[in-house]
Formats: sequence, structure tokens, C-alpha cells
Amino acid sequence: MHIRPLLFILLLSSTPILSAHELRPAYLGITQVDAQLFKVLWRLPAQGDLRLALNVHLNQAASPLSQPRAQISKGYYTEHWTIHHPRELQQLSIHIDGLQSTMTDALVRISWLDGREQVIRLTPDQPEWTLDQPASEFQVAQTYFVLGVEHILLGVDHLLFVLALILLKQSLRQLIGTITAFTIAHSITLAAAVLGYIHLPSAPVEAIIALSILLAARETVRQRHGVFSLTSRYPWAIAFAFGLLHGLGFAGVLGEIGLPQGAIPQALLTFNLGVEVGQLVFITAVLTAINLYQKLLKLWLGYAIRNREQYSFGEGGGIGIPVATVIAYTLGGIACYWVIERSLLIVFP
Repeated sequence: MHIRPLLFILLLSSTPILSAHELRPAYLGITQVDAQLFKVLWRLPAQGDLRLALNVHLNQAASPLSQPRAQISKGYYTEHWTIHHPRELQQLSIHIDGLQSTMTDALVRISWLDGREQVIRLTPDQPEWTLDQPASEFQVAQTYFVLGVEHILLGVDHLLFVLALILLKQSLRQLIGTITAFTIAHSITLAAAVLGYIHLPSAPVEAIIALSILLAARETVRQRHGVFSLTSRYPWAIAFAFGLLHGLGFAGVLGEIGLPQGAIPQALLTFNLGVEVGQLVFITAVLTAINLYQKLLKLWLGYAIRNREQYSFGEGGGIGIPVATVIAYTLGGIACYWVIERSLLIVFP
């Protein structure tokens, strides 16, 4: 079996992933600017001129004072308008139409003049909400925890980097150290970026994140060919270094929706915990799949050896290309595409 045709087929099959971007929730922001005057921001993920089929409906007490001003920029469809509400939004009803058909969530953030803020999450199962009492600390924690889990599980580039780290030849103890280094690093920059201590443009950060996948995949291939560099000997180092940049990527969604001023520590902590739980779920699934594959391979090998006349073995008695090598080449191909695509966005924003 030749490796090039197989890799070509795998790269073609991964074409949807090549253009995949993290699916972020819709966002509704309502900000008080006067006793009964509020500005509304409605933002949806968009691809080109296409946007998610979601619409926001407020109850009749929230009368619009201006027509929505719409624009599409940097992957988002955005509307701005102003509303009048006689009772500082008490009993304001919000309904997001289309959540069930798009399987998307929506984050609602309300900010008052006195500094109070409230964040709530609307889902396909709960598309409507009435503002009648402040959100509890548990509701804030739950909202940001779920957001963190979904952020990592829908962030394909982050998951592919973790997968590339898992593919590196290392003991279980080394793997735990590598993942721990990655976790510590992205937790540091996540907190620093969200709290305003670090700010880097998103385009170069996203390009380097793609480059991190490419380099990690390259190390896997080099290892399979008997070449061991300092990076492959100390995988925790590359995990920590690139983890700092992945943390800036994680901070992107929090930078867009912000943190509730009265519960910044809880929101930041639970979002980060959500990211770690989602990452742990992914790692567990990958290791389980690897373990299952190894057991099935042993069973198949035993059967094939007993019936060797029915099977064509490769050179040296092998049974074909190591799966890790195939996956690494596929990751490298996807990462190359992303590096080029995201680098062009730096030059031509």
C-alpha cells in the first residue's frame, strides 16, 4: 500500500475541516445610557454575506426609537438600535427565534448605569427569558462553565494541537506532564488577556496557532523515522510555549462578550474550568480510541498470522503505514492550509 494516495484521500475527506471555524454563540447586549434609554447590540456569526437565521424579539414595553443599523465585518453580522423601556428593563421579555433550527446558543448581557451586569444563556431548549430578578452566582458560573466546554470542543484548531501532542511518542507520565504544561500556559495568558494585561491582534495569533499544529505534526513524523530533536525529547516545552498563544485564542470569545463586573473571578475561573473539562473529555476519548485500536489490531494480527496465505504483508513483515503517521500527515496538511489562509488575513485583513 502506498502512502501518498492514502494521504491524498484523507486530505480530501478532511476538506470540510479545512474551512471550519469555531461556531460561536449569538450575542445580545443591552446597555443602559439613560434612565429609560438603552442601546442594543445584536451580533451573529456570519460567513461571507450569509448569517445564522436568528432573530431577537423583545416585548412591547421595549419600544424601538431607531431602525436597526446592520453591517457584516470580520465574520460577524451586527445590528445596532436604541430602545425605550419605562421601568429600567424590569419584566423585559427576550425571545430568540431560530435557536432550535440552528442548534445555536445565545448569550444575553445587560449592563446598567450603576455598574450592575447580568449575563444569561439562551439555548434551543430555553429560547426565552424574562428579566425579573438578578442572576445568581451559580447561574453566572454555569453560563461561563458551559461556554468554556463548548469553546474548546468547537475549537477545531485547539483540539488538533492537543491530538498532535498525544501522537508524540512519550510515556503516560510524560503525556500528563505535556498536557499539564499546555494547561498552565494557556490558563496564564487567558487570564492576562481577559483582564487587559496582554493584547495582541487576533490574526497573527491564529496564524501561529495553526503553525503550532504543523510543527507538532512534523515532530511526530520525524519520530517515526527515528529522528529525535530537543522538541521530541522535551514535548512539554513546545506544549508550554504554544500554550501561551492558545490561551490568547481562548480569550477571544471572552473578550467579545466580556465578564460581569460583579463576578469577574467566578466567571473567569469557571470558563477556564470548562475549557479544561472539555479538553479532558477530548483526551479521554482519543486515548480510549487508541487503546481500542491497539486491542483490535492485536486480534487482527493474530488472525492474519494464522491465515498468512490470505494476506499480503508489507516489507519487513509490517501491515502497512502506522496510523499515527497517517494522522500526522493529515494534521500537517490541514495546518498548512490554515497557516496560509490566516497569514493572508494578516496582509489582507
